[in-house]
Amino acid sequence: MSCWDIIADYGLRSIGIGERLLPRNEFTLCHQFTLIGSGMIWNIYFGVLALLSGFFFATLLALGKMSTNPIFRRSAEWTIFIFRGSPLFIQFFFAYFLFLSLKQSFPIFSPFTSAWIGALVVLFLNTSAYTGEIFYGALQSIPKGDIEAADAYGLTGMKRFRRITWPTMLRLAWPAYTNEAIFLFHATTLVFFSGFPTTRQRGDALYYANYFADKTFNPFVPYPILAGYFIVLTLIVIGLYGLVNKRLNRHLPTSDRGKIKLRMNIIR
Repeated sequence: MSCWDIIADYGLRSIGIGERLLPRNEFTLCHQFTLIGSGMIWNIYFGVLALLSGFFFATLLALGKMSTNPIFRRSAEWTIFIFRGSPLFIQFFFAYFLFLSLKQSFPIFSPFTSAWIGALVVLFLNTSAYTGEIFYGALQSIPKGDIEAADAYGLTGMKRFRRITWPTMLRLAWPAYTNEAIFLFHATTLVFFSGFPTTRQRGDALYYANYFADKTFNPFVPYPILAGYFIVLTLIVIGLYGLVNKRLNRHLPTSDRGKIKLRMNIIR
């Protein structure tokens, strides 16, 4: 069986296209590269959708935390505190059993017991909380002179927020937000090792890497392959976010532009 045949059979297996059964013996490097790469489809799915949706909710959380309205402020503060204060693994675990309990009384919650939407909700709330705190710090760091200048030009309300406050907030927060995006993609490996079950052996990249490690009793092949895929994904994220960062700072001299740096999160 050639490598091209293996790619044709298993390249999209994680989403239900291709061979139904996983290989049982004669595991080649092509098998491992192909199946672990197939599982990356789920990691990218979770990461991209959680980031896109969480970006806008995080903005609302940051604004809510700065609000003078005690209801908005307390709601934002508690949302951020709960999802930043508890481990993501535990959030997956409790969310699955919450959706499972709701499913008994309200069948509409049935899809939420599947990883494709239930885990996505958890990742959405988690990254929104972390990003909301980043954006909140950026809002507090906006120079008062910028706001005063906007007032002098007659920019108030939503117009001032859209043209002055929001762009400045993004420019200040973007390097830290880039690290949050990288961490979120790495955190997607927890989905199928938490409460959400894997149906028909269709898991993410870590699921397949763990499968090969168990079958071959050699973790030093599949796990480095997995790490390689995530290193490539990280470089792509840094490149894309770097382009956005360059766009946000296009009006500044080159020497004054904030540069995106990869920082390791030892403890989150």
